[in-house]
Amino acid sequence: MIRGNKTGLRARHEEDIPVLQSELYDDVKTQASADSVPWRPISPGSKDSPYAVGQGSDDIAYFSVVDLATQELAGEALLWGIDTYNRRAHIGISLLPAFRSRGYGLDVLGTLCEYGFAVRGLHRLQIETSGDNAGMIKVAERAGFVVEGRLRLSAWEYGTFADQVVLGLLHGEWKTSG
Repeated sequence: MIRGNKTGLRARHEEDIPVLQSELYDDVKTQASADSVPWRPISPGSKDSPYAVGQGSDDIAYFSVVDLATQELAGEALLWGIDTYNRRAHIGISLLPAFRSRGYGLDVLGTLCEYGFAVRGLHRLQIETSGDNAGMIKVAERAGFVVEGRLRLSAWEYGTFADQVVLGLLHGEWKTSG
């Protein structure tokens, strides 16, 4: 497990899957703004669950987020599109509703940065988020990410097009917690 101040990032456990699916994936409106593929119904326990534990891959690192004080599952985090040649990756974070607006996002983001920069040796991390996701934009900026642009009406989000904001952080700009 890689530890932040409040949260830890660990491997996905089988018992995490039904919780993540019911609290994150089955919230259709939230899922529609968080993913680049359309929501479709997936039965609980299906091998097609987006949270199913699968084979390892060099271009994606899935984590379950846990509250260090209670060891409760708090959400999921990932680095995806890991490009080892250009040493860059994209970040995804999704917290369970009970853990939102409690300071966990900044801690998870910082811990993902530590994993990306210190463990994986990456040079650049990038976040793409809905232009309406003020909370994620604020957390990313507090973590040192810089808004690099806005992609106008580029994402289909539950019946309408929305802007996406692109934020980036370079290894040299990263401030470690220690």
